[in-house]
Formats: sequence, structure tokens, C-alpha cells
Amino acid sequence: MFGPYQKVILQLLELPQAEKVLQGLVMELNDGAYTCVHSIIPATDPLVAFKDADVIVMVGARPRGPGMERADLLQANAKIFQAQGAAMDKVAKKTCKICVVGNPANTNALIASHYAPSIPKRNFSALTRLDQNRAISQIAERTGATLEDINNIYIWGNHSATQYPDVNHATING
Repeated sequence: MFGPYQKVILQLLELPQAEKVLQGLVMELNDGAYTCVHSIIPATDPLVAFKDADVIVMVGARPRGPGMERADLLQANAKIFQAQGAAMDKVAKKTCKICVVGNPANTNALIASHYAPSIPKRNFSALTRLDQNRAISQIAERTGATLEDINNIYIWGNHSATQYPDVNHATING
């Protein structure tokens, strides 16, 4: 992500009830003796985790539970990304780049950016790679091409029924 020689400080945020799991992750990372990991700061407080951050990758979001409607999921995630956006606004660098992965990624990125008004909107992005990978996989299956031969698949919209996998510029090499 940052090149093979860039040292990083990992500031890891987890829910308070999962603090022991976070400590286990820190132990595993330390056991890996990764030369590019300068230090690891585990946190259950977003003000600690986002302090002076240059890059924030938000991989977590509340998953849909049994019987949970999409509106319920959006409401639950809105609270999470509101709080985290506000924390970023207070303590992250104003040049920070934020990538939201937790679905619905586009909506979660929008909410976080709204509550972090001092960080430019262009610094927020959403990653819908799972949906892109699914589209590539389906095209490979239908055409007999390898995954590596398929290019220029784009995903528009959220991880929902309104999503549009755009294959208009797709190419298959080989």
C-alpha cells in the first residue's frame, strides 16, 4: 500500500467489548516481526486511534443481523460513522485520506465525511472491491477467460439492489 520500505504506525481501533481480541491481534502482528511496522497502538477510543492519522482504512461496519431490515442497518451504521467522522474531524490530520470498506461503503463514507467537515470531501473514498471481484468472477465463468485477463469493470452505487456493475468498457485479453 505504501511501498516495500515505508515504515508505518498501526493505530488499531476496536470496540471496547472486543479489547481482548484486539490485544491478541497486536500479539500476532508483533510475532510476525514485520519490518515495516514501526509501532502498534491499540485503541478502543477513536480519538486515540485517529490521532494525527495520515491514512484511515475503515474496514468495520455493523453487519446485517437476523430479521434486520436495510433501514435498520443504515441507522445502526449511521451512528457508528457519525461518531468516527466527528473523531476524525477533531484529531486526524486535515490532509488525511480515508477509505471506507464496511458496507454500505458509499453511504458510510458520505456519513463520515459529513461529520468531518474540516477534512476535504475528496479525501474520502469507498471501496466496493468485493462487488467488483464478483463481477469479474462471473464474467470469467461465462466467457472461460482467466481472472487476470478481465479489465475495466466498474461498480456504481452501493452494495445493494441499486448497484450497477458497468461492463461497457470491459476488455478480455487473451
